[in-house]
Amino acid sequence: MRRYLEVLVVVAAQLGAATTLVAQAGPRDRKAAPEPRKADSIAELADRYDSSPCAECHQDVHDEWSRSLHSHSIFGTGRTAATFMTAIKNGLMKWPSSGVKAPKDVTVKHLMGCAKCHLPQLEEATDKVAQEIVSTIAEWQAGIEEDDNERAESARKKLSSLNIGCLICHNRNAITHKWSDGYPRRDAVYGSQRGEHPAPAFPRMEQSPIMSESILCGQCHGLGPNLELENPTQCATAYGSYLFAYVPEGGSKTCQQCHMRDSKLGHDMQSYRSPVMAKAAVEMEVEAAAVLWRDNTTLRPKATVRVALTNRAGHGIPDG
Repeated sequence: MRRYLEVLVVVAAQLGAATTLVAQAGPRDRKAAPEPRKADSIAELADRYDSSPCAECHQDVHDEWSRSLHSHSIFGTGRTAATFMTAIKNGLMKWPSSGVKAPKDVTVKHLMGCAKCHLPQLEEATDKVAQEIVSTIAEWQAGIEEDDNERAESARKKLSSLNIGCLICHNRNAITHKWSDGYPRRDAVYGSQRGEHPAPAFPRMEQSPIMSESILCGQCHGLGPNLELENPTQCATAYGSYLFAYVPEGGSKTCQQCHMRDSKLGHDMQSYRSPVMAKAAVEMEVEAAAVLWRDNTTLRPKATVRVALTNRAGHGIPDG
């Protein structure tokens, strides 16, 4: 009984400390700010989340980010944009209850299976923007098929203006537990410090409770099916693998430690395409032995090759 009471006291003390931290966490908006007017074009949505002003003070970080796929998350390597169209033609247009008979019928809701991670700010846009994204992908594909480089490049640049930029991580997605920690302020950027911030649109600098935690990344590099959608999708599961395999085995590093700090890539966050990340993630051992048959007039020399691959990443690979 005494041990039980001691545990209760410790837990109560910790809860009290946590409550104090929440009380001292401000200033954050205790209520969600009014939703901004929905963007009516790709250009308007891109301007709302434009990262170029950040480069005035953070040029090195901006340069790192511009080399990552975050900087062109809708276009990707080209495969991402193509997959959007595949999902429309092979999925939405064939599902009897989707309401999509042709690409022109696509709305924001239809794209959120992909855009939840590739462009979460699409929630702040009208259906005209969803249709413009689809028509721009079609324009890019037509340019490729017809060897019209100028047409394809123009569409690529337009698609690449939509991305996971500074304001997604450092404002929009900087707080996950909004009832306890408050809602992100629209006039602030979030990081590890609090104070003034020399930017007219964002004069405040606030602390994010998750900026150095894996849950920040887990909002997109997720747990599994997006069951909140009307037609759930299964895509990225890296955070789920991290939580249910790496951490229970004693792993303690965060996404940011491996992908930003240890890799020395900073905001140039890479995955399996990066030789730096591939070398860190997979350990390869190869043993080979040649075998020569005595009668080599009819049988060719053979080899026995043993390859052992060890996953040293904090999650299953490949994943996203």
